[in-house]
Amino acid sequence: MDTKEVLAWLERRGTQRTIKGMARYGIIAKRAFGVPVGTLQSFKKKLGKDHALSAALWRSGWFEARLLAAFVGDPARVTPGQMNAWAAGFENWADCDTVCFHLFDRTPFAWRKAREWSKSPREFVKRGGFVLMACLALHDKATPDKRFLPFLPMIEKGARDERNFVKKGVNWALRSIGRRSAGLKKAASAVARRLARSEEAAPRWVGKDALRELAARS
Repeated sequence: MDTKEVLAWLERRGTQRTIKGMARYGIIAKRAFGVPVGTLQSFKKKLGKDHALSAALWRSGWFEARLLAAFVGDPARVTPGQMNAWAAGFENWADCDTVCFHLFDRTPFAWRKAREWSKSPREFVKRGGFVLMACLALHDKATPDKRFLPFLPMIEKGARDERNFVKKGVNWALRSIGRRSAGLKKAASAVARRLARSEEAAPRWVGKDALRELAARS
């Protein structure tokens, strides 16, 4: 299928009800058909991997097309320039997380972009940096634990960001690193305890929430 055919397929399956449901979960997009994610997940199997289609779907600007772009993209063909361009176009937590979880964290540039983006002033670029940290902790099984330790000071600093979607990304990164191994759990828990004692609301929430989950997984 080409881009025009995919967009027509999406348009036929979109509903206003789904768009309203997206808004209830904080997913705001300028252009959305209203297609459930489960439907997209099934559809991607028919498309397979197609990096040219992925790029064209992202350029279309449609929310669901951009999620499909993450599903069908080839991580071996992703460049740092593409990563920066797409991150600059993130509209909400859903396209940010989907792209990072299904495509970007599988590239050789993910570690570098996690560090770079975590310093960005832009809300969803910054969230993307911490989401990449979480995704690497979840998916990169071969990397030694010690490589994750430098992320912890970045997480501790990022926890001071009061923006809701940033602090939730920071929290996800801290919890995911802490769940990776006993050693990382100890290091992540130490960070979480310091954050939990903060007088500021954002880091205190990040720390307390992370501690609850890490303690539950003892």
